[in-house]
Amino acid sequence: MNFPLLSSLIILPTIGAIFILFGRSSTNYNSAKYISLFITFTNFVLSLYLWYTFDKTNSDFQFVEERIWLEGFINYKVGIDGISILFIILTTFITFLCVISVNSTVQNRLKDFLLAILFMETMMIGVFCSLDLVIFYLFFEAGLIPMFLIIGIWGGQRRVYSAFKFFLYTLLGSVLMLVAIISIYWMTGTTDVIELYQIGIDPRYQNLLWLAFFSSFAVKTPMWPVHTWLPDAHVEAPTVGSVLLAAILLKMAGYGFIRFSVGLFPIASEYFVPLVFGLSLIAILYTSFVALMQEDMKKLIAYSSVAHMGFVTMGIFTMTSQGIEGSIFQMISHGIISAALFLCVGVVYERMHTREINKYGGIISVMPRYAVVFMVFTLGALGLPGTTGFIGEFLILLGTFKVNFLVATIASIGVILGAAYMLWLYRRVVFGEIKNPEVNKLTDLNRSEMLILSTLAFVSILFGFYPDPLISTTSASVEGLIELFTTNIKIYTASNL
Repeated sequence: MNFPLLSSLIILPTIGAIFILFGRSSTNYNSAKYISLFITFTNFVLSLYLWYTFDKTNSDFQFVEERIWLEGFINYKVGIDGISILFIILTTFITFLCVISVNSTVQNRLKDFLLAILFMETMMIGVFCSLDLVIFYLFFEAGLIPMFLIIGIWGGQRRVYSAFKFFLYTLLGSVLMLVAIISIYWMTGTTDVIELYQIGIDPRYQNLLWLAFFSSFAVKTPMWPVHTWLPDAHVEAPTVGSVLLAAILLKMAGYGFIRFSVGLFPIASEYFVPLVFGLSLIAILYTSFVALMQEDMKKLIAYSSVAHMGFVTMGIFTMTSQGIEGSIFQMISHGIISAALFLCVGVVYERMHTREINKYGGIISVMPRYAVVFMVFTLGALGLPGTTGFIGEFLILLGTFKVNFLVATIASIGVILGAAYMLWLYRRVVFGEIKNPEVNKLTDLNRSEMLILSTLAFVSILFGFYPDPLISTTSASVEGLIELFTTNIKIYTASNL
């Protein structure tokens, strides 16, 4: 294909944002909304077409586009494999649903909010397409700006504090990654990811470079102990901001671990496996206990995200096909389920203007449809068989048991704790007697809310029962990554004998 499909996916949201900014929609919110809906829906359809034409049996990068940007230094190079394509589809799908939900979740400066969403979609898709380290870094960091504005302008009472905490944590974590990228260029003469896979990076420097990339990805994942920005950001962000943050921005770091930490630094990745396992276990257990103590619904779900991403990092560094495929599946699952849970919180918050769990109770008697969809996502978050949450956790634990029985056993406790805090949340919000008279005034889901939540529930259950379309998409690329990893380890071992 000569048509630049990936570049179209990347640039289309920005073109839509320019139309909104300078066209008639600049004074007409309805026009801005229709343009945003059209652009995000078109991008979603294009991403599905990309998936349809993608060769699942080929582990090489496909739809590769390359243009000279800075002669002799940086090339604009994008492409996808079976790993990145699923994250692109997740991005376009969630962004489209976010635009649909804007009416009921944002009350002021709606056109500006839509601009931020569209610019962010460009950056997020760019991250998952980038095949040059500098281009990846630019997209990776530029995505901070619209999210910073979303939290800082449309957030809660402590929005300025939370926005700056989010920005500083994630920006400072990435400074070392920029230094590492420059170092890689000095050592190899290229920042092209495909070339770096082929020529490899000097093992003497891999540990330092791995730690530099880790400093960025660990903050954005987020891993313990650099996770403290996430609960504040979620609590203060508007509903759509929380959805984008949990569903996509956190996955950029998980994707970075797979593409760069494991792919570029295999020897260092093997060396630091105990560190990652240790931090992942702390994240799974510690944040699960913290979630059990929360009285704010958003904070509880935010801490549960840290625990779920702990499973993801653990699975990635098992270096097994089950572990890595499970981590990818878990990230897609978490993107769907966490988005739905934050939207569920947003539904009742817009009606009651509080997220305190003890202000609710007995909702099932006044919001039965809400209670049903909330139940689906609660069961998905705790990993019930038949939902996507089960598939990801099962594969991760299976891969971990093959590598380290003790780590897998301890991590299994997190599954039990996950069931505890999610069922505790659901029981207190949905069941029991109505003690707060304001609950009696609540209205059930409207058509827009029902459409969004039922769509997410359908996707979660569909791929929970039939995960093959996702797993078959990633399997060849994961096997290629593992082969690259083991080949580099063997060469390094042989050279040191």
